[in-house]
Amino acid sequence: MTTRIDTRFAELKKQGRSAFVTYVMAGDPDLTTSLNIVKALPKAGADVIELGIPFTDPMADGPSIQAAGLRALKIGTTLKKTLELVRDFRKDDDVTPLVLMGYYNPIYIYGVDKFLADAKTSGVDGLIIVDLPPEEDDELCIPALKAGLNFIRLATPTTDDKRLPAVLANTSGFVYYVSIAGITGAAAADANAVGEAVARIKRHTKLPICVGFGIRTPEAARAIAEKADGSVVGTALVDALKNSLDAEGRATAKTVNAVAELTAALAQGVKGARQAAE
Repeated sequence: MTTRIDTRFAELKKQGRSAFVTYVMAGDPDLTTSLNIVKALPKAGADVIELGIPFTDPMADGPSIQAAGLRALKIGTTLKKTLELVRDFRKDDDVTPLVLMGYYNPIYIYGVDKFLADAKTSGVDGLIIVDLPPEEDDELCIPALKAGLNFIRLATPTTDDKRLPAVLANTSGFVYYVSIAGITGAAAADANAVGEAVARIKRHTKLPICVGFGIRTPEAARAIAEKADGSVVGTALVDALKNSLDAEGRATAKTVNAVAELTAALAQGVKGARQAAE
């Protein structure tokens, strides 16, 4: 099985550069604007897109992404509508890897088998489900792999060498290293600590290592890209979107451009970082 994620990281490895991975919330601030933002991300330099599944109790997310999820839920975004958004995106883009990121509850309610079938046909490439540990692999991870989807696991600063093999056992696509202990957007990532962590994880796996949480600027994205196979930015993009909304929280003429312009600046920070480091 080769997914778009596998293909993209193989291409980037040949180019000698890290991936720029973007995160936005599906349905924020409305479904039409959300689709336009997702369409704009690859053109602005995103190599991989993570699309958040709105959920009422997002335990790993900081205030910015929590608020984005609530905006999306308020206008009626569901898991079904999220998959429809992916399907609409795929009408114009059949190459950019797209990962759904969220929590298990909406998938459980939807029905695992139905969800995996619909996700695959809509054009989803992988899943990051932050509240399913390896001990629950039979719930979703193993079925997802059988359905041809990558299942991307999180490793954290507290994931020691004893725990790491369990975390990596059924992981595919890439490993998502959470650079800080805490929620999204809470603190800045330390590039030196990240470099040590990435080197340690690479002793256990050949998968690409992407680093997220705490990356907000082109400079920070570049510093992480010099140490890892990819930099993930979410909160900064979600904040750019929020700051473009009107007083009632609705999209304006600036909204899509606000996200695209920051994406382009961050992408420039990532691109060339690997060559500079070498």
